[in-house]
Amino acid sequence: HRLSRHLSRTSFTCLLVNYINMKIIIAGAGAVGTHLARLLAREKHEITLIDESSTKLDGLMGNMDIMTMVASPTSITNLRTAGADHTDLFIGVTPDEARNMTSCMLAHKLGAKKTVARVDNSEYITPEFRSFFKEAGINSIVYPEMLAGKEISHDLSRSWVRQWWEFEDGKLILLGVKVRENSSIVNIPLKDFSKPDDPYHIVALKHGTETLIPRGNTCITPDDIVYFMTKPEHLEQIKQLAGKEGYKEVKHVMFLGGSSTAIHTIKNMPKTMTAKVFETDPKRVEELADIFLEEIDEGQITVLQADGRDMNLLQEENIAFTQAFVATTENSETNILACLAAKRMGVRKTVAMVENSDYIGMAESLDIGTIINKKTFAASHIYQMMLKADVASLKSLTIANADVAEIKVAKNSRVSKKPIRELKLPFNATLGGFIRNGECHLINGNTQLQEGDTVVAFCIEDGIHKLEKFFSSKFSLGDLF
Repeated sequence: HRLSRHLSRTSFTCLLVNYINMKIIIAGAGAVGTHLARLLAREKHEITLIDESSTKLDGLMGNMDIMTMVASPTSITNLRTAGADHTDLFIGVTPDEARNMTSCMLAHKLGAKKTVARVDNSEYITPEFRSFFKEAGINSIVYPEMLAGKEISHDLSRSWVRQWWEFEDGKLILLGVKVRENSSIVNIPLKDFSKPDDPYHIVALKHGTETLIPRGNTCITPDDIVYFMTKPEHLEQIKQLAGKEGYKEVKHVMFLGGSSTAIHTIKNMPKTMTAKVFETDPKRVEELADIFLEEIDEGQITVLQADGRDMNLLQEENIAFTQAFVATTENSETNILACLAAKRMGVRKTVAMVENSDYIGMAESLDIGTIINKKTFAASHIYQMMLKADVASLKSLTIANADVAEIKVAKNSRVSKKPIRELKLPFNATLGGFIRNGECHLINGNTQLQEGDTVVAFCIEDGIHKLEKFFSSKFSLGDLF
């Protein structure tokens, strides 16, 4: 399997097929479309980006190796001109879901091998309609707001964690935790407190703006984000090591803005949590009241027509007794500043939706809490269209220049020939854990991997490329579809 790394401010990892050059058409030059085009162009795929606005397309060809076309994606003539009749993947990500779905159906009819459409309606993503849309020519549907909402709700359930990934239905966990001065593991060499048989593996840490793979002499310092690989039964030990025992369970959450992302977050929150939503638009307030009518009657949700940036109002609404503050307006600066203010008012858990990638580094340096970027979720989902499902999954790290991949150990691969300590793996890559016959295990130097194992790898810089020689397989373009 070819390991391929994609970095902007956000990182993606996937295993691709022996580097097959694919023809891909992207309809929509918005944030998601241009982000995808940039990532895919780095893999030297043949990319055509279509949009009706010449302004959106101006300058893109000079910044990346793609073709652009000012045209309507719902025109059969334009789709033929773009080459939809022989494209491998057609992606509809314009702001209009109807146009996305129509263009995908037309592209499929013309001969596109696979299509994916971005939508804004949760009805379309229910399992009962999956076969219906597939028959209509839409292979996959992505709803970024719902994906982001699920991520935020999971994050609220674990207030002491910055990032969280589950493997094999949660039997193996990779989590990122920001450690403070009270942590028992700061300013101590890793070799002095972390042993091979410990029930966790520190796979990486983020120090300032730098992400690195730690060695025996590496010392963790206060405010580092430490990435642990562990199992569910050992989470309390990780919590103690990181000095997070004092973190209270989230029971009350405040939301700045009644966006679609906020709605899906609330829908996925445990019933033990209450939500208070601040929304300035009276029409949106009415819509939220209709959506959450039952929950409002039960007292679980409160919707206020008010500006959630008003410090006096927040105090009147008892922000002092709130454990989490979530800002999901369409303005990244507003979300960052609101979370920063909430932190200063004593809220321990804050979540900011930051759509402008240029602001992600700044937001992290301000220590505002968890950062969510919708386009990374959409891009991750769409990128999985290019993966062989039993080979890898795609993981995005919003704040770390790193890659996480699930890699299947192939027959006669180098990684299965010797114990890990004898493999001479790249210095900027580490293997955290593996899954064998449904059972999860942590990896240490004595681990001997076998054919069929699924390994979780964490890499920085070009480490993902250097791992390529340790994992090999052969399959054809047809396996993608």
